[in-house]
Amino acid sequence: MKGTKYEKEWGRVVGPVTGVLILLVEVLLAASLCSAASNPAIPSIFEPESTPADSIYGLSLLVLAITGLIFVIVFGLLAYAVAKFHRRSDDGPEPPQVYGSNQIELAWTVIPVLIVLVLFMATARVIHAIQDARMPDGAIAVNVIGHQFWWEFRYPTLGIVTANELHVPVSDPSHPTPTFLKLLSADTDHSFWVPRLAGKTDLIPNRVNNMWIDPHEVGVYVGQCAQYCGMQHAKMLLRVYVDSREQFDQWVQEETKPAQSSDGVGEGRRIFETTACINCHTVSGTVADGRFGPDLTHLMSRDTIASGAAPNTPENLKMWIQDPDGIKPGSLMPAMKLNDHDLDALTAYLETLR
Repeated sequence: MKGTKYEKEWGRVVGPVTGVLILLVEVLLAASLCSAASNPAIPSIFEPESTPADSIYGLSLLVLAITGLIFVIVFGLLAYAVAKFHRRSDDGPEPPQVYGSNQIELAWTVIPVLIVLVLFMATARVIHAIQDARMPDGAIAVNVIGHQFWWEFRYPTLGIVTANELHVPVSDPSHPTPTFLKLLSADTDHSFWVPRLAGKTDLIPNRVNNMWIDPHEVGVYVGQCAQYCGMQHAKMLLRVYVDSREQFDQWVQEETKPAQSSDGVGEGRRIFETTACINCHTVSGTVADGRFGPDLTHLMSRDTIASGAAPNTPENLKMWIQDPDGIKPGSLMPAMKLNDHDLDALTAYLETLR
């Protein structure tokens, strides 16, 4: 009977301890899986490729080391106390109680204050270095505007307007070329987050926020809106294309050209210009000058449509025009409900916008 009671009491202790150990193993496993990510398209905070992200990563390691040490010490003392001083309830009177240890009270007051002070100063240093960085000569300036549920990118000094796919030049030590982003919102709260390039920064109506990135490696970096902004928040994706200097210059040259279309798609262009498309979208060189939807001047130069929700293929484009909710339920784009002939003609015209 006593053995059974002892086992129950010991089970009450071992159960929570086992749960904590399992949780710790899961956290370490998740961290190891994330740190193992080597594909630039995987949004891992453990593979920073920009100075702001690298600073945040270094700070996170410091915080993890300090908090991990605290966990080990506290857990070790707790396990030692449980193992050494555990007594069954029928083993005798209550153990002697100790009060008024000045040394212990001083230690658990001073040590936490010092830990908080170290963390505060380290965090303040990183925040100051990131937020107060000055924009140098030669930097790329981009205005980022969050919409429900897509991203608008405007390059004021280059005269380029695009959507959902941000192109920036690589910033190597021999030729540093950071990109400074001015963050704005057209409707509700959004949050710009590309984990491998920088931390989260909110886009708030009637407020201007700023951030910057200086990617060190060419590639594609994936991010998305990190602030719940409505029904399709989870599909408000974005891609940052880090190009070599030559590739970026070529992209700029192509994007500054007017829309190219052939005479063979004149009917599709007429349909585009006589429907509600022109109320929301812009195509340079046409009467379309809407601002509510993405600029379509070079639509087919993008890899995705619907803010990354689908690959930019003729089939998906046709589906997106006819029934946007079929790809992105709750999107604010109206279904055009065109007949098959007009739908094919309009899609053929849009496919020429490169």
